[in-house]
Amino acid sequence: MKLQNLSVVAASYLFYGWWDWRFLFLIIISTVTDYFVGLALKRTPDDPTRRKFFLGASLFVNLGMLGFFKYYNFFLENFVTAFSFFGTEIQAQGLNIVLPVGISFYTFQTLSYTIDLYRKRIKPTENFIAFAAYVSFFPQLVAGPIERAERLLPQFFKNREFDYSKAVDGLRQILWGLFMKVVIADNCALMVDRIFANPDAYNGSAILLGSLFFAIQIYGDFAGYSNIAIGTARLFGFHLMQNFAFPYFSRDIAEFWRRWHISLSTWFRDYLYIPLGGSRVGTGMAIRNVFIIFVVSGFWHGANWTFIVWGALNALYFLPLFLLNRNRDHLDIVAKGKWLPSLNDVLKILVTFGITLIAWVFFRAESVPQAVFMINEIFSASLFEHPEFRFYTLGTLITFFMIIEWFGREWQYAIERFGFGWPRMVRWGFYFSLIFAILYFGVQEQEFIYFQF
Repeated sequence: MKLQNLSVVAASYLFYGWWDWRFLFLIIISTVTDYFVGLALKRTPDDPTRRKFFLGASLFVNLGMLGFFKYYNFFLENFVTAFSFFGTEIQAQGLNIVLPVGISFYTFQTLSYTIDLYRKRIKPTENFIAFAAYVSFFPQLVAGPIERAERLLPQFFKNREFDYSKAVDGLRQILWGLFMKVVIADNCALMVDRIFANPDAYNGSAILLGSLFFAIQIYGDFAGYSNIAIGTARLFGFHLMQNFAFPYFSRDIAEFWRRWHISLSTWFRDYLYIPLGGSRVGTGMAIRNVFIIFVVSGFWHGANWTFIVWGALNALYFLPLFLLNRNRDHLDIVAKGKWLPSLNDVLKILVTFGITLIAWVFFRAESVPQAVFMINEIFSASLFEHPEFRFYTLGTLITFFMIIEWFGREWQYAIERFGFGWPRMVRWGFYFSLIFAILYFGVQEQEFIYFQF
């Protein structure tokens, strides 16, 4: 077990250091800090003052590094702008800071360990190698899922043996993740980059299609990475949580957020929303909590006002359901056990997807004014003009993708059991067709979108 964990740490550090070895020091600092904070919390079970101090030390180190690398220039620029608004000019030079890949993910993962220790939900580990492996576990290091210590850390204390059935399942999930990323997301990216780079050159119908392609791109890109990460972890004998549960088949925005980036949504729920009082406070405070969790979630994604507006807009979408106590209406799987949804479900899915699409424009746009311009064009008369480009091949690929997703929506990933009733040769033909599509439709290298977060 110790040798296995050492191998995981070595592989993880090599994986991350391959991008830029200097940023390995950030992971090491987080690891060492929270390991010793854990031991300190163990020694002070009945001393609230010292426990708060040690928790504060963990928060200061981890959020301090995250804040410096990710938000320093943002706050500096807005500080200067604010003073300029009142007629005072301040000369301040921003820093040329490179954002370490995945810092938002592993920071939240290690913070969950110290916060849960402080709450006495888990016990600290004295095995430094196992803890280092938990913090740096390479399949999900740079883009999640954000695992909790109570779920992932115990898996490093078990001997892991090769399991053929789990390995096959893991490879199948990796295959679907690669298809989502290489075939769907990367081909959508070609259209998305072109339209969002110069929206002035396109009419409303083209901008609407560009927004639609981005919605598919970010899902295929991020959920594709999650599938690759989860499948890879399964090859090594680990079980990671599901991060996406077919969110575009949601019937309201509350269901969408239960199905989109589940590890982050539940992290903010457990470590921010509930400590603020959640919905167990007065109406005004509850509304405040809703806005805080969505706006902070937007700000987590990046240092730009577009992300903050995106978060606030989702809060506005969510608020009517929350106030009417309808935010938990759809806890089941849409049309479970049926081939097709009802007309009512179809309408709800389309409305939810439509408002999500508007929010995605802010997420992808370079600035808030650009996003407003694009939305105005979508709702202008030019929406009914023919778009300035052809998208038949991409449209066919997306249609095929969404059909497979629909029929696989009751599983952990779309092809987990897809075609199991078919003859083996036919099922394997389906797998090889996915491999062929990955090789044939693979375009130039496209970085994972969430690497920048």
